[in-house]
Amino acid sequence: MSSLTPLRRSLVVEPWVCSYCSRLLHRLPRIRNPRLPPSRRCLNTTKESRQSAAPSMHEMHGRYKEKNRTTMNYVFSIILGTVALSYGSVPMYKMICQTTGWGGQPIKSAAHGGDSSLDPAERLKPVDSHPRLRITFNGSVSDVLPWKFVPQQREVRVLPGETALAFYTATNKSDEDIIGVATYSVTPGQVAPYFSKIQCFCFEEQRLNAGETVDMPVFFYIDPEFVTDANMKGIETITLSYTFFKARYDKDGHLRPVPMA
Repeated sequence: MSSLTPLRRSLVVEPWVCSYCSRLLHRLPRIRNPRLPPSRRCLNTTKESRQSAAPSMHEMHGRYKEKNRTTMNYVFSIILGTVALSYGSVPMYKMICQTTGWGGQPIKSAAHGGDSSLDPAERLKPVDSHPRLRITFNGSVSDVLPWKFVPQQREVRVLPGETALAFYTATNKSDEDIIGVATYSVTPGQVAPYFSKIQCFCFEEQRLNAGETVDMPVFFYIDPEFVTDANMKGIETITLSYTFFKARYDKDGHLRPVPMA
């Protein structure tokens, strides 16, 4: 009896579970917590909701029509702005640039229409201690103007405060009378406040008959303050450029440039 006792103690008996019953237990439904509200699915599948989700053909046509109208308004605004800018370019250029000297536009010095308290004779006194400046000339015309416009001299050399006279020649190569208007600028642009005109044909009506040739004078000087400006150091050559545009009078009697083709 004593020999069987250790055998009985080492024997481990496991409970038997039916495999069929365990499968049934897995298939039983889960019990929901009564404290939690049941989940709901909102499915909007009615006919009216489907029709309201998609716009009708009439609504889509109205939207496209409004979008096309807005686009056309933008296009017409850009076209009108471009035409207005082309007709007003010369007057605007004259008003802004002659006042500020911006863009290389020569302005009137104190000796000519500026500060009346200054003596013009003092402003026109040449500065002999400064080297002479080299003034070169350019001339061009717009594509719609059948003129030939060239300077008579390639360059002149002047002292600051010394007056100089130059000439341009314009020829009307067409068989009709044409009105032209010229704009001009100075290069380098920072010299413009010191490039002073006394007599000039710019921004004024120049009527040339068919086949006519005329000489156009430019009387100018470099302001003596050019010498004392540190920004002008190293500048020895200044270029004066003129461009002629075809012009005509509008219904209000104002002279307007003809836009380029």
